[in-house]
Amino acid sequence: MPITLNEDLPAYRILSDEGVMVMSPGRAAMQDIRPLRIGLLNLMPKKIQTENQFARLIGATPLQIDFQLIRMSEHESRHTAADHMESFYRPFREVEETGEKFDGVIITGAPIEHLTFGDVTYWDELRRVFDWTQTHVHSTFGVCWGGMAMAWHFHGLEKHMLDHKAFGCFRHRNLFPTSPYLRGFSDDVLVPVSRWTEVRQSDIDARPALTTLLASHEVGPCLVEDTGHRALYIFNHLEYDSTTLKDEYDRDVDNGRPVTVPRNYYPDDNPAQAPANRWRSHAHLLYGNWINEIYQTTSFDITRIGEG
Repeated sequence: MPITLNEDLPAYRILSDEGVMVMSPGRAAMQDIRPLRIGLLNLMPKKIQTENQFARLIGATPLQIDFQLIRMSEHESRHTAADHMESFYRPFREVEETGEKFDGVIITGAPIEHLTFGDVTYWDELRRVFDWTQTHVHSTFGVCWGGMAMAWHFHGLEKHMLDHKAFGCFRHRNLFPTSPYLRGFSDDVLVPVSRWTEVRQSDIDARPALTTLLASHEVGPCLVEDTGHRALYIFNHLEYDSTTLKDEYDRDVDNGRPVTVPRNYYPDDNPAQAPANRWRSHAHLLYGNWINEIYQTTSFDITRIGEG
């Protein structure tokens, strides 16, 4: 939440330059408050696990959140009970037809990295979702494959297959400490990674509309801001629970798939030991900063979102 300071106070400029959320008394007096409407377009097979991960993060701020669950219209989930989907999810087609607007939407990843975007069965509808965000959503957060798909749709940013899975917890550098999305971040951030594809920093650098905020020497860019489309793309998984990488590793071992122990995850890289969560605080910071930035910039009249 912001701190209100007189604009002539030296601390106002100093804190603003440091990325601290500062507000003048005049601006504070003009603010109205309403619940923020946040949608989750959930493309993951384990719907309930993913719901919990994101709800935990965006629900940790002092702001009231109206959390809406959205699914692709024709794609049927094989891993989540039909009654859960029927009770709690709305097809995107219905949301689109009613003309509803959202302060923020999160578009999750999906375990379909091996497919080209055009081969995804719901790609045409997902492209409609991306275009819809430009007129009906104030800020969009694309996660892992969801972020790569958005970056491809809007910028032609290619995803490249890796010769081995990027799997584990990797150190990332804070490249933009004054970004409002990185308030409170350390210079060095540990982030869980689980993917077979990557986007390359050289490709991002060739697109001036994109700014890399977090990156790793080992696994490349992580968090990218797309100001023109009011979007963030994160290619890794700060939302993961403590045991998510363990669950993925155990699943592959049980299924006889070739898999390496996730790096820098288990104590002494020993999967017989319980993993320690060393990214939780930065996960809360990132999604809390995103929610607060939406709160500061969205229209009080939700029907005006997308007008300018």
